[in-house]
Amino acid sequence: MRQSVAVANAAGLVAGYALDSLLGDPRRWHPVAGFGRAAGALEQRVYRPDRTAGVVFTALAVGVPVLVGAAATVATRHRPVGRAVLMAAATWTVLGGRTLRHEAKVMGRALRGGDLPAARRRLGHLCGRDPSTLDELELARATVESVAENTSDAVVAPLLWGAVAGLPGLLGYRAANTLDAMVGHRSPRYARFGTPAARLDDVLNLAPARLTGLLTIAVAPTAHGDRGRAWRVWRRDRNDHPSPNAGQCEAAMAGALGVRLGGRNIYFGRSEVRPYLGDGPRPEARHLKRAARISGAVGLVALGVAAAYPVTAGRLAGVLARAGRRAVAAGARGTGAGR
Repeated sequence: MRQSVAVANAAGLVAGYALDSLLGDPRRWHPVAGFGRAAGALEQRVYRPDRTAGVVFTALAVGVPVLVGAAATVATRHRPVGRAVLMAAATWTVLGGRTLRHEAKVMGRALRGGDLPAARRRLGHLCGRDPSTLDELELARATVESVAENTSDAVVAPLLWGAVAGLPGLLGYRAANTLDAMVGHRSPRYARFGTPAARLDDVLNLAPARLTGLLTIAVAPTAHGDRGRAWRVWRRDRNDHPSPNAGQCEAAMAGALGVRLGGRNIYFGRSEVRPYLGDGPRPEARHLKRAARISGAVGLVALGVAAAYPVTAGRLAGVLARAGRRAVAAGARGTGAGR
């Protein structure tokens, strides 16, 4: 039974990934959008400008989806088909790979056509920077950086947490990542209240971001990139970013594309200066299609890793359990013989 559930989890991850690749995000009644509205209503009730309130908010907003996932896991422990269907639906809901690649390609077309107003309007689909004064190179840089980071956030991390923790992992990760986008940024309102959500998101992305960086290096040739250069840039620059995770993805992407990322980022009401990552020219419109191709290849490899994990881990657990039972039985026989 344990093995059949592991196979169901793996099948659900694959099916959900296929749904995202074919259909993208649901156009109406998106569950993540619904969660965002519910979290916003909860914030209005519990908000205070301190970290204790932020801890309560984060615990409730993430804990409820985790409990829902755990209840569904228990309800389907003897129903592998039902488990696979739920895993597929949840995976489709939390992934954003197709939409990410689509936005990069749309931005590329706008920039190649010289339509800066359209490109500026489109940037809000990818990140929270103020696009009003950005030129072609800065819009391209923002897109490449967003594709690199969100390949981890919207593809690799959900797949890994789904592989390791099933439905609770999928739903809990997406809840935490959504909260970070809502309240995890630096602003007068969220400077303290949003810290717990931001830190939880950082912890949950530690392993996925590093895997994303390594996979970006591995698949660099799919977009005519240089693995050796990507490896060198990743090792040299990955820890220069102020985020413990974004630099892992952005440095690898910079090396794979042969461009330089980083610099001054302008948000609404504030600006930040980021260290440079990579060598070479600033990204241009022509780099966006290559970045999207790398993102897609990383997602496919991550899917393979995630789908294999429940099956291999389930088999290993079964082997260890049987070995443990044999050891206990042998010990009991030895004790009886000694008497």
